Amino acid sequence: MIKNSQNYGEHPLSVRNSDFYIHKYVDGFVRKWDELINWENRTKLEADFLIDCLKKRSARDILDVATGTGFHSINLVKFGFYVTSVDGSPAMLEQAVENGHKHGVALNTALTDWRTLNLNLSRKFDSIVCMGNSFTFLFEEHNHRKVLDEFYLALKPDGVLILDHRNYDAILAGKYYHLDSLSCYSGKNVRIEPEYVDEGLTRFAYEFPDGAVFHLNMFPLRKSYVSTLLKEAGFESVEVFGDFKPILKIEMPGFYIHVADKIVLGQ
Repeated sequence: MIKNSQNYGEHPLSVRNSDFYIHKYVDGFVRKWDELINWENRTKLEADFLIDCLKKRSARDILDVATGTGFHSINLVKFGFYVTSVDGSPAMLEQAVENGHKHGVALNTALTDWRTLNLNLSRKFDSIVCMGNSFTFLFEEHNHRKVLDEFYLALKPDGVLILDHRNYDAILAGKYYHLDSLSCYSGKNVRIEPEYVDEGLTRFAYEFPDGAVFHLNMFPLRKSYVSTLLKEAGFESVEVFGDFKPILKIEMPGFYIHVADKIVLGQ
């Protein structure tokens, strides 16, 4: 049965639960998800950065967590990496496999909740990528810590985690519309904006050219909070970038990218 409408109940602003993520991604929204991403522009923006990070560490075996519709997995496979793609949403994984076929890529996928990641993995990885603002779907601090512990355990001793999230520091300060770099991520004629913001919730509306509107409730991750959690999870080196550039070279990035190494490079 195809489901095209979301149901946040009578009080959508009270839905602040990490377990609700599967209900957010109804079939109709998943089928439109790729309209939100300008694949060509985003590949140009991210590819050099990701490949440089991975090659610098001789990483070949990559775990793409919260793969969504497969954007990062497909591109990484095309660049010669071996990728395992996991997601907790069956609808997202189905779309990722379909997108892989369109791009001539056979994805290696697994349906798993990232909070119990290592129960379903048979080996360690050179790198984990968790991109596309995915970490923000976890609301509770104990879940943030649990997932980062799972990531740490799933990496080889010299592994690296690459994790991104929106610039919620700016959004919480009411400066969403100053984040010009967000246009690098968005598809054509799609309107994405926060309808409600507080320290515990950002509710985004996604409006499509055909009039369809969907919503996502997300936790507004502050940059310093994520960096602190990564260090407390055991990562020895954590470097933060803004829209894939050194953070001092961009005044107000749309996204922050945390590159967290289990050991200091060259150690």
